[in-house]
Order: sequence, then structure tokens, then C-alpha cells
Amino acid sequence: MEHYELLSLQRLNAPYAQDIKDAISRVIDSGWYLRGQETERFENEMSAYLQVGHVVGVANGLDALRLIFKAYIEMGQLQHGDEVIVPANTFIASVLAITDCGLIPRLIDPDATTHNLDFTLAEQSITPHTRAILLVHLYGQACWDNDFIERCRKRGLLIIEDNAQALGAKIPDGRYTGTLGDAAATSFYPGKNLGAMGDAGMVTTHNEQLAMMVRALGNYGGHKRYVYNHQGLNSRIDEMQAAVLRVKLPGLHDANERRSELAELYTSGINNPFITTPTLPQERQSHVWHQYVIRTPHREAFMQYMSDNGIETGIHYPIPPHKQGAYLSYCDTSLPITEQLAREVVSIPIAPYLSDDDVHYIITVINRFEYK
Repeated sequence: MEHYELLSLQRLNAPYAQDIKDAISRVIDSGWYLRGQETERFENEMSAYLQVGHVVGVANGLDALRLIFKAYIEMGQLQHGDEVIVPANTFIASVLAITDCGLIPRLIDPDATTHNLDFTLAEQSITPHTRAILLVHLYGQACWDNDFIERCRKRGLLIIEDNAQALGAKIPDGRYTGTLGDAAATSFYPGKNLGAMGDAGMVTTHNEQLAMMVRALGNYGGHKRYVYNHQGLNSRIDEMQAAVLRVKLPGLHDANERRSELAELYTSGINNPFITTPTLPQERQSHVWHQYVIRTPHREAFMQYMSDNGIETGIHYPIPPHKQGAYLSYCDTSLPITEQLAREVVSIPIAPYLSDDDVHYIITVINRFEYK
């Protein structure tokens, strides 16, 4: 029986393997491992790809968010105790970045169809203490609404993007996620559509002052060695990760296109009354399918059935932030859509290396699932 992993990093990186080895050797031979030419070139190449003014490589996606919020605090545009509206249906890092900076997350239920921010509910949730909106482009789907954003801007609210899962996604006017708001955080965790060989992340923005502040804060709080005007972090992308990402960046578009093809096969092929598939977006490029997430009220039985048939599945995410031990003060908060999704979502394999035949087999298995 064939075995289908949820994700094989070995297969994901196989097309780039020799070029990655050459890039790593180049870094080793250079004798320079932080803040060198690989980082500078990566930032420039990413800036050109996204058409964004400034890219700052950092240690990981969580730090990218933390540094954005810390930078705005240092610049006087946020202060401790300010509220940040954030969808409750997200990875805990989105919330950790807010609370770590002394800000208050205002968790709201997502849209039940897209699993992304419910713009109507978000607008209703704005209070006199709200100073920012954190948009999460969950599973790779662009989360954006021009009218909502315009109203937020008129109220002076900052628009921050958690772009950890959606690098390469676009909104209908052709702009990429990560370039839409005031600043954006991206993760290059190995399993991402553009993944490093370890932890890495970046901040993107059109705001030069913010970029300079983020760069200083990620370098202990200063631009010059041993001169620190801010209380910062040690959060810098290293030369090896930058070199690896430079190798893989040119292949991102084609890899995302392949993910879209596979998602369309799944959505058109899965026909099972026990399974709900994600809705395909009107604009194909607005979703890069970091995850293909279905729903079933019979999740435990379904996942066991899939495993019995050689198909690995996963859950993104089984416990929402407000039900985590880290946020006990939120545990009594009622967020019914978030909690239902946490009970029902299942991620199935979607990666550029899968063939059409692989996906047709997985579809056949899914369509045979019965709950008795």
C-alpha cells in the first residue's frame, strides 16, 4: 500500500537539493555567517519579487510580528494596553506577539466559509482602545477587503499582516500579501511554501522609518555595534538561511501554481456528505494553499480511516489560543465558530511534488469514507 505523508520536507526540497548544497558551501567558504552579502541579496531579491519598499530578514515569523509591534511602540504609534483585533482561528504565534509587547488581543470569530477574519464582526468589535488590526492570511488565502481597510485607515488604525502562510498570494488588483498593510510578518519555517532549512522570517513594509526601527530592534536595539538606543532582541536571519531562500525563491510561483491545481482537483473531486471542502476563491492567485483544510464532524474516525489507507492527515489547529493554558484569562470567552472549526478541521496532503494520480487516489479514499 502506498504511503502519503502530510508533508515530506525531503521531497519538497529535492528539486533544489544540489543548488542548496552549493549555496551552503558558498556561505561556509565565505567565512561570514550573519549580516553579510547573502542576507543583503536575499532582501533585495525579495523586495523585487513582492514590489515592496523594504525587507528585513529576522530569525523567525513570531519575531517578525513581535518586532513590528515593538517598533510601533518605540515610534510612539502604539502603547502598552492598546487593543489589537485578531481572528481567534489562528496559530498561537499571532496572539503571542501581541501579548509579548504588552498589547491586548481582542479575539473575534472568523468567517465560517473562509476561516479568515470576519470583516463585519471586526468592524463591530472596534472600541476606543483599538489601535491595530492583525489580518491573518490563514492557510495561504489572502485576507483583504478594500472598503473595510479604508474605514479602518480613516480611524487611524494600523493594519498589520500575518503573512506566515501566504507568501505569493495576491489580491485582485495584483498586489501581493505582505505589501498591503502598514507592515507584514512572514515565516520561512521549513514546511512553508517557501521554507528555509531551519527557522527564518522577515518583515516587509513600505515605511522606511519602520524598517529601520525593526532592523535596529532585531540587532539588540542599535544600528551600530555597541551603541544601543532601544531595548531590542537578537533576531536576525543568518547567511545560510538567506542563501537557501535565494535558491528556492525563483521556484515559488510555479510551486504555488501547482498547489492551486491540486486544490482544484480536490474540490472538484471530493463528493462525500460527511466532508466539507474549502471554497475555491474567485481569483486563483488569491490562495496559495499552504494547507488544504477540509471539515468533518467525525474527525477522529475519518483520520483513523485515512491512516488505515496509508494517508497521513493533520489538524491546523486543534486548540484555539483562547483555550490554551497560556491564556487562562480568555478561557471563558465564547467563540463558537472558532471552537467548531477546532473540532472539525483536517488538513490533507497538498504539496507540489504530488502527481494528479496521487490526488485522485486520495480523493477516491475520501469519497469512500462512511460514518456508521
